[in-house]
Parts: sequence; structure tokens; C-alpha cells
Amino acid sequence: MLVVAVPVAPAFAQDDGDPDDDDAAESEGGLEGAIEGVVEEQGTIGAILALVLGGVLLTVCVEKLINYLTRAALGLQISLFTLAILFTGIEFDDTVLALVLSAGDLEGAALGTALGTGLAIVGVTLALAAIVTPFPVDLPSDYVALFAIAPVLLVPFVLWGTLTVVHGLVLLVAFVLMFGYIVVREYHRDVPVFRNSELGRRVQPDGGVALPESVADIPEDRFVTGRSTAGLIWISLSVVALAGIVFASMLLEAGSEVVVDGFGIEETVFGATVLTVILTFEDVMLTIEPVRRGVPEIGVGNVIGSVLFSVTGNVGVIMLVSDLEISRAVLLFHLPTVVVVTALAAYFLSRGQLERRHGYLLGGLYVAYWLLAILVFGGVPIGG
Repeated sequence: MLVVAVPVAPAFAQDDGDPDDDDAAESEGGLEGAIEGVVEEQGTIGAILALVLGGVLLTVCVEKLINYLTRAALGLQISLFTLAILFTGIEFDDTVLALVLSAGDLEGAALGTALGTGLAIVGVTLALAAIVTPFPVDLPSDYVALFAIAPVLLVPFVLWGTLTVVHGLVLLVAFVLMFGYIVVREYHRDVPVFRNSELGRRVQPDGGVALPESVADIPEDRFVTGRSTAGLIWISLSVVALAGIVFASMLLEAGSEVVVDGFGIEETVFGATVLTVILTFEDVMLTIEPVRRGVPEIGVGNVIGSVLFSVTGNVGVIMLVSDLEISRAVLLFHLPTVVVVTALAAYFLSRGQLERRHGYLLGGLYVAYWLLAILVFGGVPIGG
């Protein structure tokens, strides 16, 4: 409720008067409107500073949220892969940012961010992880298949031409079904994915077993661990982190509007470049760090979960707020690129070993995509 209400309520509270009145159309109430007003008063430099501050705060709060929720869920004995796709795959910040941007009439930037993030997860995050530290992969074939076909689900909607709230609901249902399938499948597996890994054996319900290095070493542990109400404390801290994500997203939205107006940048180009870099940074860390520490399965869970969410759940959320017409270039070039790159990554994962040459190929395709998109097609993922 907090995630949905905070950014959307100010948009619903806007004046529905004369559509020709630009001031009325652009006015926003509540905290979001106040933040935007302050940023606008500072000019372009202030907007850039707001983007930087929002990006830093967003990254910190997401990291805190993942740490807090992971600790709160340890006592449930959920498989590590389930934790990975739920807590790192579901992009809380992307969801809030998509709602805020859509409510602020920047749905082009929101959709560009969603698809740009999905492509960057494979072309940047997974590619860098493979280049930095080649690692083994041990995933059920049905999980890899879901990862490969997820972008294909967008094809019918692109053929339709205009994305509406109905399409958004369908995509959200698809997202819930895919994530639900993985969670239920993990719950019924005799040996859930990753539970027999070194990290899986060490992460146990609170009973005197020290947490492994990869999920320990945060200052809050000294004050929370060992208390009878530790679970509730971690949940409360999670709410605080979530509020920080909402505020950081408002800063990004306010700063992006000023930058778009000041530099004349097309909304979707901005969303798929600058904002995508900000939002992808956390995924790079969440993938490379587990790989470096010897638990690549968590990084892979982040990649799979993030792609599934970006091309279904996140796009669906955007459509709940506003409609968007899609150009033919999406069907002819942009969406096929996402489908092909994701399918290729799925093939590499199915081979059981991600190697440096795989990373270079995925990264090279990502660079080639951007060059062709800008030089030949004159745009990026979705034209609003």
C-alpha cells in the first residue's frame, strides 16, 4: 500500500481543469510536488545534484532492504534461490520509480527504464560477472526456460500497438504465475536449489550458527541479533528502507523532469540511459559480489528474477497508471534484441558454466545494440 499510494496519490489529486493550462496539468501535490518545486528552483545544476543524491540514496536503501528482509526470512527456512529472486529479483526501486515517473507524465521514461534495465541485466550485469569471475551454474531446466521465454510474452502486446491497464493486469498475472511457480517448485524440491551449497549449509534459523560473510557484517547486527523480537525489528527496518526508496525515487523523478526540459532529452532515451545506469548499479553489485565470494547461484538468482520482473511485472505496473502507444521499430528491432540476447544468456546458463567468452559476447551484443539503435533507428527501446 505504501509503495502504490505515495507516488500515485499526488497524481490523482491533480487539478483536472483546462487541459490547455500547462501549469495546472503539471502541478503535483503532496511531498512529491514540494520536492519537485524545490528542485526546479535550483535549476539544472540542482536537478543533476538531485539525480546524484537520489541514485546514492536509492542504492543504499535497496541494499539495506535486502539485508533486512533476508535476516527476517532466515527463520522460515526458505531456499536461498527463493530469497535471491524475491529480494533481489523483484526490483522494489524500479517499481516505485515506474509509478512516480508515470504519475508525473513521464511514462516514456518509465517504460524505457523497465526494458532498458531488463536488457542491461544481461548485457552488463551478467556479462561483467562472467568476465570478472567465470563460474559454474546449476539450475533446473524449467527455471532457465522461464528466463528465456519471459521477453517473448511482450510480443502480443507490441503487436497490439497500445499498452493499456488491461495489458498491465495480464503482465502482472504472468509475473505472479512465474515467480509463484519457482517458489512452489523450490518448496517441494527435496534439495532446493542452492541449499546444498556452502552458503546454504551455513545459513540456518537462529540457533547459534554464525551467518556467513556474504550476508553478515552490517552494523545493525550488533543491536538486533539475539533479541527475542529480532524478526519484528528487521521488518520495521525494512519499512524504513522502503520509505527511503520512495523518497529517493521522488528525487530522481523531480530531477529527471528538470533535466529533460533543460536539455531537451527525449523521455525514453533518458530513462533507458541515465536512469538505467543508476538502477543497474545495484544489480551489478548483487551479481558480481556473490560470484566473487564463491556463491554465484545468488547472483544468477538476481539476474533471472530481475529480467522476469522487468519485462512482466514492472511493465505491467506502468500500464496501471497510463497508456502508451508503441512504434513499429519496437517490433522490428528493439524487442527482438531483448528476446535474442536473453535467449542466448539462457543457453549459456543451461550449459552449466558461464565463461569469459560468454561475457564478452553478451557485452558486445549490448554495445552493438545501442550503436544500431542510435545510429540506424534513431531511438531506444520504446518511443513514447
